Amino acid sequence: MSAKNPTILALDFDGVLCNGLVEYFQTAWRTYCQIWQPADTVPPENLAAIFYRLRPVIETGWEMPVLIRALLQGKTEEEILQGWQAIAQEIVTAEDRDPKDIAYKLDKTRDNWISADLDEWLSLHEFYPGVVGRLQQVIASPTEPIIITTKEGRFARQLLRQQGVDLPADSIIGKESKRPKHQTLRELLAAYGEGTSIWFIEDRMKTLVSVKEQPDLVTGNSRVLLFLADWGYNTEAERSSAAENPSVQLLSLSQFNEDFSVWLGSESS
Repeated sequence: MSAKNPTILALDFDGVLCNGLVEYFQTAWRTYCQIWQPADTVPPENLAAIFYRLRPVIETGWEMPVLIRALLQGKTEEEILQGWQAIAQEIVTAEDRDPKDIAYKLDKTRDNWISADLDEWLSLHEFYPGVVGRLQQVIASPTEPIIITTKEGRFARQLLRQQGVDLPADSIIGKESKRPKHQTLRELLAAYGEGTSIWFIEDRMKTLVSVKEQPDLVTGNSRVLLFLADWGYNTEAERSSAAENPSVQLLSLSQFNEDFSVWLGSESS
């Protein structure tokens, strides 16, 4: 890996910049109640804590209410960690649920909440220590920051604006783009031209592996360097996998908040 500063710093949002676990659970629970209509609309006392621990298995938003459904049906944490995708698919198939409809209801729940009480919604999010200041440093530097997230771009933009960060519209690429992150990275390399370097920070090892499997993205003069944010929504097993993978750099929050020169070739703290 080169110690040269990147042309583009590509950042996941949830689990890299922003910790939204409290909002995730509250929105997922509201959506769950809308879809499954439980007799008791107060969540069980320990449900949120378990949901937080299992957040790393979630790939897209529609899965969040389904995770609650799985837990209330008695699925164990170990079962979910080992086979979440199959469990989620089993639930939506057995109960004739449409993931697109669940996703629509989830986003609508957020939109209604934001319209009704924006301050309350914003208060349930917490940016990780130091990341806003570091992002502002990058904005002021020759490196261009671009957010690539499976969250709706408008939600990420609202949260960043609350922190005084107002990125150009094309610098936040959200779920509405409807393409995998590796394709977004490919399009960025093409748009910026020969010699472009992208450093991609993500908290999901699976996403990083999908990028690593694209030869055109990780070789040549224009390429993507991969970093796993060890403070995000990932498991110990994923962090261990990154530490043993020469194509992925395990990055700590303290490193992230430092100059690019300390990101490479050192141990994550």
